[in-house]
Amino acid sequence: MENDITFLGKIIRVDSNIVEVEVSNEIPSAAPIINGRLYKIGQIGTFVKIPMGNIVSFGIVSSVSNRPANLDIEKIYTGSRFLSIQLVGEKIGDGNFEKGIGTYPTINDEVHLVIEKDLYEIYGQKDEGSINIGKHASSDNLTVYVNLHNLVLRHSAILGSTGSGKSNATVTVLRRILEDFSGSRIILIDPHGEYASAFPDARKYKIGDKSMPLLVPFWLMNFEELAFFLVGAKQNDDQRPEYRKLRELIYEKKKAKADILKSGKVNSDYITVDSPIPFNIRELWYEIYWWMNATFNDSAQDKQTSETACEEKKGNPNELIPPEFKAHGAGAAPPFKSKHYQEFYLYEKKLFTRLKDSRYDFMFDPGDYKDTSSSKDLHDLLNEWIGNEEKMTILDLSGIPFEILDITVGIITRFIYDSMFWGRNEKHTGKNRPILLVFEEAHAYLNKNADTSYSRQAVERIFKEGRKFGVGSLVISQRPSEISETILAQIGTFIALRLTNSGDQSIIKSSAPDNLNSLIDLLPSLRVGEAVIIGEAIKIPSRVRMKLNNPRPTSADPELVENWKKEYINDTETYKSVVKKLREKKM
Repeated sequence: MENDITFLGKIIRVDSNIVEVEVSNEIPSAAPIINGRLYKIGQIGTFVKIPMGNIVSFGIVSSVSNRPANLDIEKIYTGSRFLSIQLVGEKIGDGNFEKGIGTYPTINDEVHLVIEKDLYEIYGQKDEGSINIGKHASSDNLTVYVNLHNLVLRHSAILGSTGSGKSNATVTVLRRILEDFSGSRIILIDPHGEYASAFPDARKYKIGDKSMPLLVPFWLMNFEELAFFLVGAKQNDDQRPEYRKLRELIYEKKKAKADILKSGKVNSDYITVDSPIPFNIRELWYEIYWWMNATFNDSAQDKQTSETACEEKKGNPNELIPPEFKAHGAGAAPPFKSKHYQEFYLYEKKLFTRLKDSRYDFMFDPGDYKDTSSSKDLHDLLNEWIGNEEKMTILDLSGIPFEILDITVGIITRFIYDSMFWGRNEKHTGKNRPILLVFEEAHAYLNKNADTSYSRQAVERIFKEGRKFGVGSLVISQRPSEISETILAQIGTFIALRLTNSGDQSIIKSSAPDNLNSLIDLLPSLRVGEAVIIGEAIKIPSRVRMKLNNPRPTSADPELVENWKKEYINDTETYKSVVKKLREKKM
């Protein structure tokens, strides 16, 4: 076979996963033309094959040198070239390519170039369980497929520096799923509102939108989340009397609604303070304010009742108008100050401020999901988010205050996961219709350094347990080094575009399922739209080019040069509009 035009050279050293090859001096050209195609010998990241009877081992070129590795650097090997090859898999007879090495090559075994015919044997044809993700970097004719089951349920990540083509890669993956699988369903959490333009047929919910507003009812929170969000209570506040009283008040309000829920009556014995049951948060505030500020005709606490109160004017809880009472008397003269709920002074002020802030209307005034008097319940919300016929739902969080992005993503994630868990054996959800949750800008809310992160806890649970109940995840980030280690450790497939930060590159190296540093070392030099794909969803780690999608996400840089060439006039009205939006926090 040395006369074969694909012949490269022979093995001179074998390690546990590295073989070293001395390239033959008899090769007529460093760039032979085979079947009309030019091949570059010794190109980093390209494949080679090692035939051994009916077994063919495959490897990736990791380094090229003019001397063997681990030998005296002073010795000069005139005219010699040496390749270091990382072994990645093998093919036995007419069988399919398999990752891993069962039979190692030996000294003097021949090494050959891998040509397109060999690549087709490795990657195979598209099957019903795979999607087309792009073209192989070494061949314009070779389409690369990834296994959809492993990509979704074994979890995946798209990682890349700003400008590397990360958003385009995300659109490529999601669009292929939607085009090829009519029963697919995807929820994309979009913190910056970039993806609506790329998926015109998706169902889109956006905060403040008049036709399709994003509503996340506050009562979806468990008590710990709600107490933190409403009054800033911490986990270690459970011994404070106001914290315990707040828990009691919320529990009683939820329990009182057990018989009138739109999704069906619930046994009140099973209700806890964490149960996602609607109640009127403004009535809670009103009750606290009333008892804190009321005055009474009697000073004895047990005789201070609503009947003995000196109420001059009733308020309106739904409009946050407080009641008015007669001023308390001096000394022992009536009316007397209330002796109830006095520990709630700070809680009441914080709660009132939160309810008055219009930025939180998507939680506190969630339209048809406001409370049990409203027309819709959680089954309607599930149907709108994951049961709709569009297959993909985009939750645009661009209007959410940054300080509650974490808790909002946590609520959404936990709600969807819980619905899949409790519906795992239902006909049209759970394991019978899996779902893919996509987390864009994941480093912003899945940060490993955050002291408390509700979203991280919810997403980590999906990465650890989600596949059993039909929940898969895709995280997208430009800073993988900031993401939770628990999440990174559970990622089965990495789609890594250009990464220039050494810390981010080391995360890929340490977390990637396949220890192929030669491919990962290419990350800083990848072209825009190129990615190294490593993991369970692809047959062999590969360098892939993804086509430019159109329509695209609105994540491109501004046209700086074109805009700066224009002539502008001073326009006060523009800045009036800016300030109005800034103050109202509305686009």
